[in-house]
Amino acid sequence: MTKVGQNEQSRNVTATGAIGIFDSGYGGLTVLESIRSKLPEYDYLYLGDNARAPYGGHSFEVVYEFTRQAVAKLFSMGCNLVILACNTASAKALRTIQQRDLPLLESNSPDNCQSSIVNCQFPRRVLGVIRPTAEIIGSLTRSRHVGLLATEGTVRSESYKLEIQKLFPDIQLSSVACPLWAPIVEAGEASSSGADYFVKKRIEQLFREDSRIDAVILGCTHYPLLLPIIEKHIPSGVKIISQGNYVADSLKDYLLRHPELESHCSRGATTRYFTTESPEKFQENARIFLNEEVEAQRVSL
Repeated sequence: MTKVGQNEQSRNVTATGAIGIFDSGYGGLTVLESIRSKLPEYDYLYLGDNARAPYGGHSFEVVYEFTRQAVAKLFSMGCNLVILACNTASAKALRTIQQRDLPLLESNSPDNCQSSIVNCQFPRRVLGVIRPTAEIIGSLTRSRHVGLLATEGTVRSESYKLEIQKLFPDIQLSSVACPLWAPIVEAGEASSSGADYFVKKRIEQLFREDSRIDAVILGCTHYPLLLPIIEKHIPSGVKIISQGNYVADSLKDYLLRHPELESHCSRGATTRYFTTESPEKFQENARIFLNEEVEAQRVSL
């Protein structure tokens, strides 16, 4: 992928037509990687609100406001489509942004076009990572008993339960919060004995709650980096559902079904990275999630 250096980014922070990928931190990079592997021809702009991460402990109102600011920033930088590659943001903010903020963009009113999100030149959409996972789960479970391993905020929101029950009311979902998993990954300790202990502990807890589970959703974008340990402790025959590929497939289908939006997505096969934290820190930590060196620029929301 083409990378843009910090000096060039400083001169021009717009990327008209790029697909925006937002996360509160670094985990969304795993979603970005899956999307780029399926849709390499498009331009992408990744924004991490690393200065205010993690979002999991914040209220719905705070997560909504932080996420709204990030979406507004990505729109102002030229993105017409934004993916919330963050389970907490998808759980606590997506619906409000879709219902409260985006309808303003659909009006031709000049006043609405100067709304808190952005102006109304092109159709704009915001999508999340929970719905694509919920849509696929029905074909991946035979017992109709599914497990969810996620952050405390995502578990408390019950967003997975609500989305799955809308589509598959016969599926029973059991959820376990894994508060230390994401910090372990970001500390670069995903293959450590400590990681093994905490992964084993939460998986055993999940199957004590429901031994009939035959599919487990990894409800945090950090968790794919723990996959070797998760596979080690998950009972034989249980499917592990990592979100990235399903989000990528869903996005591909969405663009095919919405040519009016897809036509405004630029095709230059570039990726640009922005953070609300130190660019140097972002670049260092991004190496944990990506198989490439990246250059980033700091932005304010």
